[in-house]
Amino acid sequence: MKHLKFLLVLSLILSVNGLFAGMIVLEGKYMGKNLFVKNPFGGAGVGFCVFEVTINGKLSPDEVNQSAFEIDFGNHDLKLGQKVVINIKHKDDCKPEVLNPEVLKPKSTFDTKAINFNDEGVLNWTTDNETGSLDYIVEQFRWNKWVKVGEVKGIGTPGTHTYSYKITPHSGENKARVKQVDFSGKPRYSDEATYTSSVGEITLADEKVKDAIEFNGGETLYEIYDRYGVIVKKGFGAKADVESLEKGKYYVSYDNKTSTIYVR
Repeated sequence: MKHLKFLLVLSLILSVNGLFAGMIVLEGKYMGKNLFVKNPFGGAGVGFCVFEVTINGKLSPDEVNQSAFEIDFGNHDLKLGQKVVINIKHKDDCKPEVLNPEVLKPKSTFDTKAINFNDEGVLNWTTDNETGSLDYIVEQFRWNKWVKVGEVKGIGTPGTHTYSYKITPHSGENKARVKQVDFSGKPRYSDEATYTSSVGEITLADEKVKDAIEFNGGETLYEIYDRYGVIVKKGFGAKADVESLEKGKYYVSYDNKTSTIYVR
C-alpha cells in the first residue's frame, strides 16, 4: 500500500513538472535568424505551455513564461551553416506553434567569383558567401533551352570554394552555368561560361527509321519528342533505340540541333 502511494505521488510530481509532456523537435542549419514561438496557456489554464527549450542539447536561457517568445541563437556559440537541433518541451494538454521554421532551412546566397571552362571542357566555378549546403545544378544551353546535365554538392559555409564538373560538349560554342534552388523555390544563377569545343558535327544517318536512329560522327546527347512536345526518350550514344515507339512523326534533338524523323 505504501509502495502504491509512493508511485501515485511520484506520478503527480512528474506530471506537474511537465515530464509527462510533448516535444517539438526542429532540425536544420543556423542561418543567422532567430525562431519565434506562439505559446498558449496549458490546458488547465494555469501557466504557459512551454517549459523548456534546448539547442544542441544545451538548455536555452530564453524566457518562455509568456504568450510569445523568441529563441535567440545569439546566446549560443553557433557559426553560420552549423547544424542545430532544437527541442521545445511542452505540457501534454497544449501545443505551441513555431511561427517561422523556414529560417532553419538552407538559403542560397552564393556569389560567383569566377566561372570558366578549361581546355578539356571541364566547367570550373569559384564562389563565396555560401550560408547553406545546397546542390549546384549544372546546366548546359542546348537546343535553344537550358538543360540540366549534373549536380555538385555545395559546401555551404563562409569562405571561398571551388567546384568543377565535366560537361559533355557539342560541336561549336558551348555555354553553361550553375544554379541553386532553396526553400523559396526561386533559383539563384551564376554567370555564364562559354567554350568552343573541337568535337565534330553530328548528323543523322537517315530521317526515316524503323528500329533505331543512327548518328553520324560519334556519340551525342539526345532527346526524342512526340508531336505534342513530350519527351518520350533521351540518352547518350551513337544510336537511339526507337523500336518501342509507335509509328509516326517525331522530333529528335542531338548535338546542337533538332531534326524531324519518321518512325516506320
